[in-house]
Amino acid sequence: MGRGDLGGAEGYRKIVHDALAKRAKIDETVWERFVTRLDYLAADMTTEAGGKALAGVVGAPSMLAVFFAVSPSLFAPICASLKAAGLAGPNTRLVLEKPVGRDLESSKVINQVVADTVSEEQTFRIDHYLGKETVQNLTALRFANTIFEPLWNNQTVDHVQITVAETEGVGDRWPYYDEYGALRDMLQNHMMQLLCLVAMEPPSGFDPDAMRNEKVKVLRSLRPMTAETVAMNSVRGQYVEGVVGGEKVRGYVEERGDKTDTETFVALKAEIDNWRWAGVPFFLRTGKRLPERRTQIIIQFKAVPYSIFGGAAEDDLVANRLVIDLQPDEDIRLSLMNKRPGLTDTGMRLQSSPLSLSLAASYAGAGGRRRIAYEHLLHDVFRGDRTLFVRRDEVEQAWAYVDGVANAWKQAKMTPHSYPAGAWGPRAQSDSLIAPGGRKWGA
Repeated sequence: MGRGDLGGAEGYRKIVHDALAKRAKIDETVWERFVTRLDYLAADMTTEAGGKALAGVVGAPSMLAVFFAVSPSLFAPICASLKAAGLAGPNTRLVLEKPVGRDLESSKVINQVVADTVSEEQTFRIDHYLGKETVQNLTALRFANTIFEPLWNNQTVDHVQITVAETEGVGDRWPYYDEYGALRDMLQNHMMQLLCLVAMEPPSGFDPDAMRNEKVKVLRSLRPMTAETVAMNSVRGQYVEGVVGGEKVRGYVEERGDKTDTETFVALKAEIDNWRWAGVPFFLRTGKRLPERRTQIIIQFKAVPYSIFGGAAEDDLVANRLVIDLQPDEDIRLSLMNKRPGLTDTGMRLQSSPLSLSLAASYAGAGGRRRIAYEHLLHDVFRGDRTLFVRRDEVEQAWAYVDGVANAWKQAKMTPHSYPAGAWGPRAQSDSLIAPGGRKWGA
């Protein structure tokens, strides 16, 4: 359903066919059965007439899933239209795309509008990162392997890094992005979810509320930023003209021509005040026009408490590191120290070698086609499984933390540092953020 006509049902079916053909070989026999299930309605769902038109098409279905792929400002009129048309009953499921609001206050307003329409059990807030195989694998890595849990705490972990880097600029999303910035666009949702999956306590089971209860506990344990602490614990940046992938690109301001202090890069040091993670900094960074597209989590372990190796081997000794690559590569690497082969006159020499698991190869060996995030998530909507979706209190708790950062920036009058497109943000400032204790970013 949409406001454009798309050439009616046949035009819509062609769009679907072409999209599927890009992902997989189409069995035309199966397609002929499937295509009869596709229809298209050109109507404005923000009006009562649009809701009635939809009701006339779907009738009284056993299950109706409504995907809100629209601006949050349209959620309220669409909900009103559904209610007026009698389409907000117990068989209706509402699927909401991020962002759910721009701050805590607007998020609460939207969530209440939705709550007045359907129950929380009928509400599916999508964060597409949770649909990625590699992100789901974090749960398996932590809670299906006994070797990690005894080490997953402040006794052995020095710090954690979470990086979500993009090479692309803002492009035609400029009006939206300039209102939200990197903090609200990426850190409030995707990065908070990754942090929660790394830091959460073992849930009582792999079910929606057990998982989400533990994530909310992490969000509530995040130490708030203040005007006095934000400068030493965060970095804002905005890209200017530079080179990405060998191609010269314009700066953020030049893409639109409007002067703005919206950040396109943010790095911050988050502290979790609980027994497991007290004293372990979580370093988060995300940005546009960075050197490479990468989503990566690094668990940096502490150095051995005492080295028995003297001489040259002492210089070789480095702490273990667990690297979880989520995209574009999908693998897990654990660095271990071992003896460097060969004969020496200076005693034993050491080297760091990775134990690697290629998730892509593992998936290929299991057979079948890789599924994209939205396939998993929409399948779960149809099944009514809310495990990979975000609960209302999760969204609002994440906004509470992010609002604290944004307000502290404003009070401290922190403006973005410039960085050339193709650089890792304002490098001097972000390196200084992580530097205490001799720490360095993974790239």
